[in-house]
Amino acid sequence: MSRIHPLGGNTCHIHTLSGNAAAAMIYEYLRSNISVFYRQHTKLCHKPLILTKIHIKIVIFAPANQYYTILMKKIFRLLGLCVCAAACNNPSQTLSEPDFADTVTKALANNGHIDLDDLAWTREPASYTADGDSIAITTAPHTDLWQRTYYHFRNDNAPVLQLKTREQYFSFVVKTDFTQSNHRFDQCGIVMYLDSDNWLKGSVEYENEEFQHLGSVVTNNGYSDWATTAIPSDVKTMWYRFSRRADDYCIECSTDGVTFSQMRICHMYKGAEEISFGIYACSPEESSFTAIFTDMKITECMWKAHDGQQPDM
Repeated sequence: MSRIHPLGGNTCHIHTLSGNAAAAMIYEYLRSNISVFYRQHTKLCHKPLILTKIHIKIVIFAPANQYYTILMKKIFRLLGLCVCAAACNNPSQTLSEPDFADTVTKALANNGHIDLDDLAWTREPASYTADGDSIAITTAPHTDLWQRTYYHFRNDNAPVLQLKTREQYFSFVVKTDFTQSNHRFDQCGIVMYLDSDNWLKGSVEYENEEFQHLGSVVTNNGYSDWATTAIPSDVKTMWYRFSRRADDYCIECSTDGVTFSQMRICHMYKGAEEISFGIYACSPEESSFTAIFTDMKITECMWKAHDGQQPDM
């Protein structure tokens, strides 16, 4: 039997942890509650406020297996959010990185508005402009993102402009305009670039006068994969919605910014904690074009929790 008191009561008692079922229950509970509590207090204090009194008593009556071990690692990672104390009424207690400014938290507190000054270049292009809420990136020839798979080359020089966050649940929306794209492999879209071996992107990649590729690339531990569908070449704008649920991610697209369709669901092995995400554009061959990004905003996570089959035990 297990009993959990709400986080709002500052105490969490788990009397009996009976194998995988209880581990899954604890994980889902913490995942759905801690980030909400964390975000609410960040808005109030303008700095993270972490629970200072969580008491957990765990008694394990089942041998560990792989599923159980993975869940427990996730549980203690989430509990890490509650270890540091930075209460508004106790300024003597600070986080290990007191100057960290979470740009997603800031945007959520400002009706989703993204301050362009909060974006930072992971790699700066040769030419770009930022005007109001619009960013234009002019690509340079032979810029790209890809790691190893099939082609057996490693390209890692595309311009990337990103926000940093530790928020576990949110969505990022942006509109892309690639009217000038007219050479094979010209592309622009959304990106989450963690390092050269771990990143994802969603974009439209020009092929020829008849069609282009609407697709996504997920790169984990140095190997990329590519999933695409063909769309007409006269499509010159596309909206994207990038959503995070802990270390799982969803990329969606839309032609009108209202109705979004799923492109990809994936897991990122290094995407469990602080991440960087944003926009990119590149031209892998001997070409250049200007990609325009507008209508950027942050929302509550629009990728809802699964409500069907429960995790295997």
